[in-house]
Amino acid sequence: MNEQVEAFKRLLAESLGGPGGERSVTQMREGYEALGNAFPPGDAWHCDSVDAGGVAAELSHCGGSAPNTMLYLHGGGYVIGSLATHRGLVANIARATVGKVLAIDYRLAPEHPFPAAVDDAVSAYRWLLNNNHEPQNISVAGDSAGGGLTVATLLKLKREGLPLPAAGICISPWVDMEAVGESMDLKASVDPMVQREGLLGMAAAYLAGASPRDPLVAPIYGDLKGLPPLLIQVGTAETLLDDARRLATRAIADGVDVDYQEWPDMIHVFQHFAPMINEGYAAIERIGAFVRHHTHT
Repeated sequence: MNEQVEAFKRLLAESLGGPGGERSVTQMREGYEALGNAFPPGDAWHCDSVDAGGVAAELSHCGGSAPNTMLYLHGGGYVIGSLATHRGLVANIARATVGKVLAIDYRLAPEHPFPAAVDDAVSAYRWLLNNNHEPQNISVAGDSAGGGLTVATLLKLKREGLPLPAAGICISPWVDMEAVGESMDLKASVDPMVQREGLLGMAAAYLAGASPRDPLVAPIYGDLKGLPPLLIQVGTAETLLDDARRLATRAIADGVDVDYQEWPDMIHVFQHFAPMINEGYAAIERIGAFVRHHTHT
């Protein structure tokens, strides 16, 4: 038993009430905000609010001078999450990459269903290109729904003929809107955050009638040929384990350079909770090394 993980599960139960239960969208958003506030960005974090092509965003760094910039897409099932919930994780990633991170407040469902999140991510990427950020110095990253959105964004950029970034990073990516992976059942007893019922509810809110196999919501059904190198990190104690495995398998089959990492006994987006889980910092360091290797630093 990992005592750090168990301690985090207790905090999670206090903040979110665990993965089950009937909660309104407002209650889920408030609980996630409270959880995010428990992991502040630290004193060295510097942040500027920006309008990134019509999308509210924060461009931040932790004193690093490398020219790389990451476009970060937060998780939350396309329904919850915000700039505030992920500031701690964004700051830790900025420290590891020694560059800047543009985190965006993309529109959420059910108020703004698919393809709002993809459109906002592409708009923010265009803003980076239009503001002297060279594509060979840009990476795109996200966790959970943001991990799936990362690949969806890359697919949309390819479709529109825009220059692709140097790398993509997917943390516990959600890429299957139908929750058919075996790990949905096999890992249900150990995952404190993500369960099939809640996931399908968020999928329905985001899809609003769109096909659950549209590649821009479920990139495992897309043509990934030509995408930049991908780093995929996932814990073995999460229901989305098969999502990450299937994404890696599909990407490799399509000729994408993939660094696939399974972290034993780790839970969903354990990187977010690095102050309580040591492996979180180790994984973030791997993200930093991946970004520095693939960008012109």
